[in-house]
Amino acid sequence: MTRPETQLRNVTVGPDQHASTGDPGRRLRARLSATFDRERPFAALMVVPGIVVLALTTTLPLLYLVGTSLFRYDLTAPAGNGFIGFDNYVRLASDERFWDSLRLSAVFTASTVILQVSIGIGLAVLVERMSRGRALVRMAALLPILLAPVVVGLIWRSLMLTPDFGIVNYLSTVLGLGSRNWLGDPSLALGSVVVMHTWQWTPFAYLIFSASLATVPREILEAAEVDGANAWQRFWTIVVPLLRPAIVVVVIFRTVVALSAFDAVYAATGGGPGTATELVDIYIFRVSFQQLSLGYGSALAVAMLVITLAVTLVFLKMRRAAA
Repeated sequence: MTRPETQLRNVTVGPDQHASTGDPGRRLRARLSATFDRERPFAALMVVPGIVVLALTTTLPLLYLVGTSLFRYDLTAPAGNGFIGFDNYVRLASDERFWDSLRLSAVFTASTVILQVSIGIGLAVLVERMSRGRALVRMAALLPILLAPVVVGLIWRSLMLTPDFGIVNYLSTVLGLGSRNWLGDPSLALGSVVVMHTWQWTPFAYLIFSASLATVPREILEAAEVDGANAWQRFWTIVVPLLRPAIVVVVIFRTVVALSAFDAVYAATGGGPGTATELVDIYIFRVSFQQLSLGYGSALAVAMLVITLAVTLVFLKMRRAAA
C-alpha cells in the first residue's frame, strides 16, 4: 500500500497550480508592476504641469541670467552695450570689492551657522530635560522663525539696536559697558547682524535637533550613567555622534541660506556703514539696481551661484559620510 507522502510526491503540479501556490510576495510584486505600467502615462501627465512651472520659474530665468552675464548691459550708458563674452568674469576676478564682500559673507555664514548649531543643540537638550513649561518654552523659541526677514531687520534696527532707547543698548548700559551705536559703528555692525540672523534662525536648528534627540535610545544614556560617565561625557560621546546626521543637515540648510542672506541685513543696515555689512547679495543688488550695471551684476550672481553649489556639494559628501 502506497504511503500518502509518496502519493503527494508523485503528483505532477501544473503551471496554474504553480501560480496559485507560488510566493505571495512575487505575486504581489507582479500585480504592482502591472498596475504601475498601466498608471505610468497618467502619472507622467500629472507631473508635466509641475515640470513646466518649474522650468518657467527657475530654469529659464537661470539661462537668461547666464546669457546676460556675457553682455555689457549698462543702463547708464546703453550706447556701449553688446556682447563681450567673458569680460565680466575677468573684471570680477580683479574686483576687490567683490572679494571683500565674499570675505564678509564667509565670516557671516561661518559665525551664524556655528552659533545656530551650538545654541540649537543646547536648547534642545535643555528643553528635553525640563519637566514643566516645556510647551511654553517651545512656543517662545519658535516665534522668531515665523517673522519675515524684512520685519526682523526693521525690529532690530528700530527696537533692539537703536543707540538711544534700544533694548540691547539699555542692557549694555546697565551692565556698565556704555552706550553703543550697534549698527552705525563699522566694528560692531557685522557682529550685530550676525546676532540678528542667529536669533531668527536658531529655532530651525532647534526643531531638527529636538526631533533627532527624541530618537536617542535612553537605555544607552542610562547604561553610560551607570558606568560612571558624567553629563558632559554622555553628551559628547553619545548624543553628539548620534546627532551627527542632523547636524550635517542643519549645516547644509543654514549655510545655503546664510550665503544668500539679504532681506534682514539690508533692512537693518543697507549694507553699511560704508561696506561694513555689504554681503555678496547686497553688493550684487547695488551693482545691478543702483549702478544699473545688469550685465556685470548677472556675472556676480552666476559666480555666487557656483560658489554656493560647490559648498553644498562638499556638505552633501559630508552628509553621506556621516550617514
